[in-house]
Amino acid sequence: MVVEWTTRTERNVGQGGSQLTVHVVDGTYELFRQFFARPSHENADGLDVGGARGVLRSMLTLLEDGATHIGVATDHVIESFRNDLYHGYKSGEGLDPTILAQFQPLEDGLRAIGIATYPMVEYEADDGMAALAALASADERVAKVLLCTPDKDLAQCVVDGRVLQFDRRNNKILGVAEVIEKYGVPPESITDWLALVGDAADGFPGLPGWGAKSAATVLTRYRHLDKIPLAAGQWDITVRSGAKLAKTLADNLEDALLFRRLATLERDAPTASSVDELRWTGPGDDVEQAAEIFDAPDLVRRTAALAAARR
Repeated sequence: MVVEWTTRTERNVGQGGSQLTVHVVDGTYELFRQFFARPSHENADGLDVGGARGVLRSMLTLLEDGATHIGVATDHVIESFRNDLYHGYKSGEGLDPTILAQFQPLEDGLRAIGIATYPMVEYEADDGMAALAALASADERVAKVLLCTPDKDLAQCVVDGRVLQFDRRNNKILGVAEVIEKYGVPPESITDWLALVGDAADGFPGLPGWGAKSAATVLTRYRHLDKIPLAAGQWDITVRSGAKLAKTLADNLEDALLFRRLATLERDAPTASSVDELRWTGPGDDVEQAAEIFDAPDLVRRTAALAAARR
């Protein structure tokens, strides 16, 4: 069963002594979520800022609920090095220009309210999150890293009791057991699973005939693509249409390995050099200007109250 955990409960886990909880946020996902969940809002210059404004307010709520260390990774542009590897990989083609126009203002606004922000250009926001999680989990002061996104790609980063996925929208936490329950495989096999079943959101199809259940069954036994025998007669498990699946894998192994490469997050993407950079210490000098741009005077009031409370 997926663990449910309230935000206020979550903030206290691992906070004893010098132990920290680090929140790593998918800024692009948050922008899309807010954009489609809220009505549009044009500022005085006629720019729709509704989605980005929603993200800023959401981050302030996270701080008000007790978060101390937050790092937000964003897609500064949609394309990444993966587009050079596979022509069908997701791109900005067809993206609503109204939401695309909020990418840069969001990054500026996050910095203005004092949130450590890492825009990805060659890499993707997911890579930035993986890198931040790796940095934070390697710090002995950190008790928990919460990956604030429901994106299945990030399940590969889950480390039981240390790095967890936090779906803030549905208030659910996923550890290793919950990842296995949801996808049928542990975190270390997520990229192999995605290679077989595909990821429509990222634009690669997986292999014909391979579904979530068959991929989970085979990977539960063999763990990784490289370990799966390429002839069904060599399998020591029974899988429906196993012979056909094995032939498909054998005929398309190069594609499967490419898809796994696309699904594998780069944990050395350029982000912070220390967890200390993620500590919220107050708003920037331009918070009042940001409040005007986003038509949100509450940004000034709320950041001032937070800063005063943490002195």
